[in-house]
Amino acid sequence: MNTPLLRIRLEAAQDVVAARRRARELAAGFGFSPLDQTRIASAVSEIARNAVDYAGGGEALFAFDSTSTPQAFEIVVRDRGEGVREIESVLDGTYRSPGGTGLGIVGSRRLMDLFEIDSTSRGTTVTMARSLPTERPALRGAELERIVRGVSAGEPQALQSDSLEEMRQQNRELVATLDELRERQDELARLTQELEATNRGVVALYAELDERAEELRRADMMKTRFLSNMSHELRTPLSSIRALANLLLNRLDGDLSEEQDRQVKLILSSAETLGETVDDLLDLAKIEAGKTVVSPAWFDPADLFGALRTMLMPLLTTPLVSLEFASTAQLPRLYTDEPKLTQILRNFVSNALKYTERGQIRVGGQLEADGERMTFFVADTGIGIAPEHHQIVFEEFGQVENRLQQRVKGTGLGLPLCRKLAALLGGEVGVESEPGVGSTFYVSVPVQLDTGEAAHDGAPSAPTEAQSEAPAERATSGDGAS
Repeated sequence: MNTPLLRIRLEAAQDVVAARRRARELAAGFGFSPLDQTRIASAVSEIARNAVDYAGGGEALFAFDSTSTPQAFEIVVRDRGEGVREIESVLDGTYRSPGGTGLGIVGSRRLMDLFEIDSTSRGTTVTMARSLPTERPALRGAELERIVRGVSAGEPQALQSDSLEEMRQQNRELVATLDELRERQDELARLTQELEATNRGVVALYAELDERAEELRRADMMKTRFLSNMSHELRTPLSSIRALANLLLNRLDGDLSEEQDRQVKLILSSAETLGETVDDLLDLAKIEAGKTVVSPAWFDPADLFGALRTMLMPLLTTPLVSLEFASTAQLPRLYTDEPKLTQILRNFVSNALKYTERGQIRVGGQLEADGERMTFFVADTGIGIAPEHHQIVFEEFGQVENRLQQRVKGTGLGLPLCRKLAALLGGEVGVESEPGVGSTFYVSVPVQLDTGEAAHDGAPSAPTEAQSEAPAERATSGDGAS
């Protein structure tokens, strides 16, 4: 509910002065800051002056809104004029006139928290309000009466002699405002200088970052070149070692003792392991150098699984683990780089064989629901990987400590290589795993690799729903060592 405080008739310039003074005095009593007092007084003065100059007079009503939160000082100015023409353009600030009409309204609205105007041909009513400071306790009736009594007494006509004093007060307020504006300009200049200094620092930092990035690029190029050169240099002696070991094992130069046979087999195994590591390093170097060529062709998933079975079955050395391949009868043909896809799946199966002590390893594939991508998976019942290590195993040289680490050696290059090969094929790799249950490594690739050229071989269209005999629960093993 609004509590009326004062009413001033607006008929002459002295009345405008009185309205301004009363507005400032009431604002001071309500606890507004000196700057806010000036803002309220200026807004009331402008609207009251409009009522006198353009409408021939009116009245100013001062009230207190105790029901709002926070409480508010409210002023209503009414006149008996013909209304404000083009009120919409006046309020949005686009209206201009030689006499400056409308500028007082726009300026006053910016000074108040609430500003509403109702203008018709029978007159104009402007309602303004300013919320009390938040730190000000709520005002009650007795305190409100004390504030009103403290306002200067007398009718507007008795205040004519005080117009000069009011002008002096306005001048003091103007000087104070100008001082504050100058302080803010000085602060703005200081902040501008700090910003310029910061910008210079940022520019210098960017230059340094560019320099470091160039150094990293050169270092990466040198690393790639080193890996490539060293891989080639290591291949020749490794090939010689393998050839000599096979020569001894085949007894071409005479029989070997049991201990010699064991040692030569150990040499051959170490050479083959080192050879695989060298091959992985060379493949990674070629990919990073952008020299890996993708050669897509149409092929049947059954042929892919057949080659994998022939290649991997000899690696199965324990009867406690079985290697199974799911049916590919319902899978469509693929147009991608078959050797690279084979290399990815071979790495997955090789990891599964290393970290599965008993149970089964299952290789399968399924067509995704959109019919445009194929997902191949290798699921095992091995030791599994904790969720927090799922990303680590796909990082170069990233390995997870486990109880089989001493028996199973690896460099941590196989899975990162799989990730990069899958990216070359427009696909991605991932893992779903739980310790003690197993792991499922999978690679998802497009059914037809987009090479920018149409591929035609009379391949049948992919069925809308096709899925291999995927295991009911996708779980596998491995720790990222290949």
